[in-house]
Amino acid sequence: MSSSLDTPLDTPLDAPRDTPTANRWSALVVLSAAMLMTILDGSIVTVAMPAIQRDLGFSPAGLSWTVNAYLIAFGGLLLLAGRLGDLIGRKAMFLAGNAVFTAASLLAGVAGTPELLIAARFLQGAGSAMASAVVLGILVTLFTDPAERAKAIGVFSFTGAAGASIGQVLGGVLTDALSWHWIFFINLPIGVATVLLAIRVLPTDRGAGLSAGADVLGAALVTSGLMLGIYTVVEVEQHGWTAAHTLGLGALSAALLAAFAFRQARARTPLMPLRILRSRNVAGANLVQVLTLSAMFAFQIIVALFMQEVLAYSALATGLAMLPAAVAIGGVSLFASARLNTRFGERAVLLVGLALLAGAMVKLATVPVDADYVTDLLPVMLLIAGGGLVLPALASLGMSDATPDDAGLVSGLFNTTQQVGMALGVAVLSTLAAARTEQERASGAAEPVALTAGYHVAFTVAASLLAAAFAVTLLVLRKRSR
Repeated sequence: MSSSLDTPLDTPLDAPRDTPTANRWSALVVLSAAMLMTILDGSIVTVAMPAIQRDLGFSPAGLSWTVNAYLIAFGGLLLLAGRLGDLIGRKAMFLAGNAVFTAASLLAGVAGTPELLIAARFLQGAGSAMASAVVLGILVTLFTDPAERAKAIGVFSFTGAAGASIGQVLGGVLTDALSWHWIFFINLPIGVATVLLAIRVLPTDRGAGLSAGADVLGAALVTSGLMLGIYTVVEVEQHGWTAAHTLGLGALSAALLAAFAFRQARARTPLMPLRILRSRNVAGANLVQVLTLSAMFAFQIIVALFMQEVLAYSALATGLAMLPAAVAIGGVSLFASARLNTRFGERAVLLVGLALLAGAMVKLATVPVDADYVTDLLPVMLLIAGGGLVLPALASLGMSDATPDDAGLVSGLFNTTQQVGMALGVAVLSTLAAARTEQERASGAAEPVALTAGYHVAFTVAASLLAAAFAVTLLVLRKRSR
């Protein structure tokens, strides 16, 4: 195993150099399809939640576990799955993850009780973690040329934007036309096709062997610490930040993760060699990702709530109204990001993207209660195109100093901070928005005015988080040598 991160993956030690070009791009299609399925599943479920509640008799608190069970398993297992992919082979981990996710989707589709659906969602999260954790690790070992890799990451990032927007529209269509069961059944053909194609086109890697990092105690510490931490965050809205439940479990989660770090510094075969955090670009990109995705919750969820609860848009109309943002992000990531990253460097492109996203949040922080779509919201949808610059640049920087021995681990770490950022965004921004809305209601404000005031607070905090991400990018990240 390499002992440092001084050898970037632009010149990997054992990458599959003999993989034919056609097979590399076919492999990218398979990897992107798996990511599309994961992201599609995350957004499609939120639209169908009212129908699920009516059909299965969920309580309001219990209904949230259709999302929370998935998030806890997904976020908690990413780091472990990424490292296991390095040890037993990333292709094997990818295939196993997709198989688990597909089987769990069938179980969720036929679920007739709340308990069975929650269990199926937990298994879906575990399968998604197994597959998603190694995707970037496979991608960067397949595409070793910087220009080709930039194009591949741009295509991969486009898939994420497409999945989020398609999920919002497709969830409403399937639920209304058929039933909520079909939001899970739709994963079956995609999952089966992904597994069959992956067997054929993904290169087989042997892995370093479990003896290179079979730290059972470390695995138990990091998995329990991450799961408990994400559980604590997603329950903040119910218990509050200063409740004994939040403070106690948060402290326990921090203690478990601290014990994991202590263990990794001293273990003979650590699960996560701490040397990967010595790279400024790896550590900095993960921090920027936490800040950015925490802020982007304001757009992904709160803008949709504003359109439905204040402007009285239907679920389908909301999905269509947000479609220009997905098209803008997808178009930029697919057609412009690779060329810009190659010419100007990821750091410069990331700064421009963050500035555009911050501008969108500032615009939303002043949106009126009777907002007009064309003049007030459409400019925001276009500024969100900055996400098409941010996501590929972050992925490139976050994986830039991985070695072939730890590409899966670095990929798992990158995906873990992604989930942590989204969970924090949900907890922080929704709590602040709800608190301000309650203050406005108490003062006698009309419901649309009170809701808009709360959303303004969330958008303002989101702009501040993006400004912090801009500062970290400027001060910590470094332009990569070509």
